Amino acid sequence: MGLQDNTTPHSGDANSKVRVLIVDDSAFMRTALARLLRTSDRIEVIETARNGQEGLDKAKALKPDVVTLDIEMPVLDGLTALRRIRSECSPPPAVLMCSSLTREGSHEALKALGLGAADIIAKDGSNFSMHMDAMRDDLVEKVLAIAAGAARKATTSLAAGTVSSKPVKFRPGEFDLICIGSSTGGPPVLETLIAALPASLACPVLIAQHMPVMFTKSLAERLGEDTKLKVRHGEHGMAVEDRTIYMAPGGLHTRIMRKAGKLVLDISDEPKSAVYRPSVNELFRSASEVGASRVLAIVCTGMGDDGAVGAKALKATGKAFIIAQDMPSCVVYGMPKAVAQAGLADASLPPDEIARALRTLGSGSGTLAA
Repeated sequence: MGLQDNTTPHSGDANSKVRVLIVDDSAFMRTALARLLRTSDRIEVIETARNGQEGLDKAKALKPDVVTLDIEMPVLDGLTALRRIRSECSPPPAVLMCSSLTREGSHEALKALGLGAADIIAKDGSNFSMHMDAMRDDLVEKVLAIAAGAARKATTSLAAGTVSSKPVKFRPGEFDLICIGSSTGGPPVLETLIAALPASLACPVLIAQHMPVMFTKSLAERLGEDTKLKVRHGEHGMAVEDRTIYMAPGGLHTRIMRKAGKLVLDISDEPKSAVYRPSVNELFRSASEVGASRVLAIVCTGMGDDGAVGAKALKATGKAFIIAQDMPSCVVYGMPKAVAQAGLADASLPPDEIARALRTLGSGSGTLAA
């Protein structure tokens, strides 16, 4: 998987490595994470730390590009350490949170994203050896992506996105389906967008966020606190209704389809070849096939190019308006970049401007789920 955000971290030397500090109270996890990261010749593990305070001190002294940070630690917990690393280190490193695959762990990880962490890596010490290869690929890709994104944000000479950022205003009831795709850095953006949706919105909203299933469950609960609309964690065969937001479950693909004249969710692990689950491409492509009179598709921050193929399918219907998150506001400018550079984006906007556009939808009669 090639990165779409190719900014070189740290010195700007094309041959420089991403310098990583590992902070975890488990000696086993420190050793394991270091071993996995060292399989990449683009990463250098410069030091490890046993607790949040030690991690903060070493982050200040060593100025790493990326810090991997456990959440539950003695002396100084991960969330407090994150706050202080983000405020006391100059420049602040990108932070990758290491969270347990539990309900509590996922809730804490989402709090971390709201505090400025770039992404989450799920760890399961009990099954670590069984999933080592998959975790290695995910870990390495995320470290490289968030390091590149942080370096890009620190560089002021980069060109702007390919689509100019202009205010967008919609008519109430203009769309009968809204689809949103996001990945690295996505949850805080989703919170902004969902909070902006008017209570009178008369269409369904479907979200595909690259995350494990426990995290998508927690994210659905968190989004439900920000809106008066119903928020549901998707299940296969679930009816798709207006004024309802559906979060695609992690680890599976979610599509919208017609069955016996009604709209339902089609959730499965096919195609197994898709790199990300849930796939934004699969969601968007299905939306292009259900006969919607008008679809709004939003592609948010994330690594890779998931969403570009689906956006092309939507665009071919002549009934879609596509928004790509703009480059300066992205944690990783990969997915929106792929859509914008392919000429598929009707607008390139930061989250607050996308939210402003969503507020203009207001009341209106939806037609897709009628």
